[in-house]
This record gives sequence, C-alpha cells and structure tokens, in this order.
Amino acid sequence: MSPLAHLEASSDTPLYKQLSDQIRIYIQTGQLSAGDKLPATRDLASQLGVNRATVSAAYQLLESDGLINAQVGRGSFVLPSQTPKPRPSLILRNELPSPTGHTNAGISFASSRPSQDLFPLSEFRDVCGEVLDSPDLPSILQLGSPFGYEPLRQWLISQSGSHNDVVITNGCQQALDLLARVLVKPGDTVVVEDPVYPGLREPFARAGARLLGVPIGADGCSLDALEPLLARERPRLVLVTPSFQNPTGASLPLESRRRLILMARASGATLIENDIYSALRYEGDALPSLKRLDDAGAVIQLGSFSKVSFPGLRVGWVLAPPQIAASLAEAKQWSDLHSDHLSQAVLLRFAQSGRLQRHLRRMVAAGAERLAACLEACATFLPDGSHFTRPRGGMNLWVRLPAAVDTARLLRRAEDSGVSYLPGPFFSLSGGEHSSLRLSFAVLEPDKIREGVSILANLFQQELERAGGAPDTQPAFAMV
Repeated sequence: MSPLAHLEASSDTPLYKQLSDQIRIYIQTGQLSAGDKLPATRDLASQLGVNRATVSAAYQLLESDGLINAQVGRGSFVLPSQTPKPRPSLILRNELPSPTGHTNAGISFASSRPSQDLFPLSEFRDVCGEVLDSPDLPSILQLGSPFGYEPLRQWLISQSGSHNDVVITNGCQQALDLLARVLVKPGDTVVVEDPVYPGLREPFARAGARLLGVPIGADGCSLDALEPLLARERPRLVLVTPSFQNPTGASLPLESRRRLILMARASGATLIENDIYSALRYEGDALPSLKRLDDAGAVIQLGSFSKVSFPGLRVGWVLAPPQIAASLAEAKQWSDLHSDHLSQAVLLRFAQSGRLQRHLRRMVAAGAERLAACLEACATFLPDGSHFTRPRGGMNLWVRLPAAVDTARLLRRAEDSGVSYLPGPFFSLSGGEHSSLRLSFAVLEPDKIREGVSILANLFQQELERAGGAPDTQPAFAMV
C-alpha cells in the first residue's frame, strides 16, 4: 500500500474516518486489489503515530461497508469484486433543477448557473442568423481540428495576453476530464480546495489521484496550510479557483495570488486555475488572474462561456503551455474529434459584436442585486450562531449553521417545504461540513431569495429547538 497521508488531528473529521476514507480511495482506484492484506493495526498505528484503537475503528468501518474482511489470526484483507458504493445522488438530482430554477414545490438554491430569464434571446437569434449567412458556413460545418475552431482560438489567445496555446473543450467539465487523463497517473497526489465543487474533484479521483484538501477561509485557500503540504507531499497538481470559488464564493487577494504562484513553482507542482467566475464581479476592482501574473507561462487556466452567456452551448477552453495543449488535443481527438464548430462560431460572433459585453453588464447588475438580497436574508433570518461568506461576485455563498443542524438530513424536509439546496458534505473532501450548505443565488429573483432563505431559516431554527439548543461547536467561518 502506498504511504498514507498525514492525519490531521485538528480536523473536524475523526482520525479513524480520515484513515478509512484514504484506504477506501486506494481500494476504489485499484491501488489496493482484491486479496491484498492491510497492515496490522499495531504496525499501522505505530507508522501513523495514532492509537491502535483508531486503526481498529477505521478497519471496522471499512468492513461494515463491505470493502475488507477481518480474519481472526490472519489479518484484514480487501474483498474481491467489490463495487464501490455510489455517492448519494443529491448532486445529480439538485444540480439539474427545473429550467426555471424552481423545484416542483418551489425555490431552488441548488444550481450554480446563470438565469435563463436574462438570456438575450433576440440578440442570440440575430447572431445565429449572421453565422448561418456567413460565407464561412461550409467550413464551420466541416470536420476540423481537435484544438477547436481556429478563429475562436486566436481570439481567446489575443484576449489572454499569453503566448500559450488554447484547446477548445465541451465546457469546463471536459477540460478537467482531459487534464486528469493527460497529467495524472494512479497514485499521483493532487491538491484541491476543501470544500470543493464535486465536478472539479471527481475527474481526478476517477483517474486514481490521491486527493489532499486545503481549507478555504475568508481569503480563499489557506496558503499557510498549503505551504507545508507542498513541502511534505510534493503534489503533481494544485487546483484552485482564485475568484469567487465554488462553493464558498471566497477570493484570493492579489498578494496571495503572487505568493501562490511562487510556492507552486518552488515545489515543482503544476498550478491549474479555474477562472470561470472572475467576470462576475459586482463590486471592487478586478484582480489579475494567476495566468496573467505568471511570468513563466506555466499556469494552466480553464475558461468557459457557460457562466457568462449560454451554458447549453457547452464551450470552454484550456490555456496551457504548447506541449500540454498538444497532449490535451490528442486526448480530445480520441474522445470526440473536436467540439461543435457552430456553437463556437456563434459565441465568437456574440463576443466580437459587442453583444457579450452588453449581456455581461446586465448579468452583473442582476447578480449584484441578487447577492445583496441573499446576504440581507441570511443576516436577517438565519439562526444565532450561523456564519456565512460575503463574496463580492460569483454565484454562490457558503453557510455554516450551529453544529446541531445536519443539512443533508434536513434536505428532504426543506424540499417538502418548497426549497432546495446542496448540503455541505457533498462539497467536503473529508466528508465533514455536516452543518453547512451552499446557496446558489444567481438563478433566482430577489423576492424568491428572501422567501427561500426565510423558509430554510425557520426549518433550521426548529431543528435547533428540537435538539434543545445544542451549542455551536463548529469553528466560525470567517466573515468576508
């Protein structure tokens, strides 16, 4: 078995659970095979510097989940032909609510996406007509390069101010999948933020990466926590969302961005920047991306039209050093040849004609109003002892409630009351955050936001009263 990561005694997640989660990943990714014998509890406890009872509890949990079998006098062995238990389906069910942003019963805070009520449909029809009437239409409808539609590629490169290359992808999600295929081997260490968007986490977990989390604070990922981790673990990749991170909405300040680039460079880790929310800034000065700050051109940046225009067209991209871009294009060629040219041509025309900027101004104005409504509702209605982030843009904010409230367990009751959200455990790398939730506000009108938060707050308050006003034992999430 590969060396296990250091167990964090300060974590809210018990040590035995941290250990069982790591071994579970090794089994699910094939690093431990059927019939492999786990270390003796005494030996592993000595190796990790923990009590033997901690290892025994981890093994018991794995055995109860049907992953290992303890044989008296022989030890514990990985069971054959085990299919990993699927993650709960809440993400699939709630990340794709009804087209209006409402569930059948009412209001959904579950999906981080733009409001279709803001789509400029008349302008979109005009753009489509201009592309269809273009003399370039025959070449647009022909097979092309796996790198993407060349006019769009050149426009994106010119906008980036970088000498790197661009590969067009089917949204940011495919970009993550291609990066995991090209850059990660089973057992490689990959650092992500914690809590983290599952769509960012899962491609690397499925590639067999050993995932380590860096906590998110008021100013984005904690560089003080990341620095010793880089020195100790020497990860292959570090993935961050420096602007309006999903799910917390937190952003890295300018000096932290510069420091992060230097830290990654010194450790030899490849830094991947998810930059899909930065255009949605509602107040304050825009900050340069990691890509713009990186004078070495080594940062890999992900971009997408999905958060600023029409997500159904599925056009994203990777800006990367030429050698990496070539490898991504090769992987994409064997996956789907290339992304749809017509969608790329339409979005390019939408951008070059000035319509994208006009639409973005409307989105920013609406987003600012909706964020303000969400912050006001949280401050007004949430129970005492609650904490929430105060982002200055993006589509999400993060709420931590008193510890007696289990947001996953209460989700069904919330939906029965007409409101949906995504609970904290589905964003937590360690399986914690049981009293947290993400509120995605961009798709809802301000009055619906206030109504929805009020309903949730009443439900949470009832749960606290039912629990007898249990004290808040969770660390406060710093206010931004």
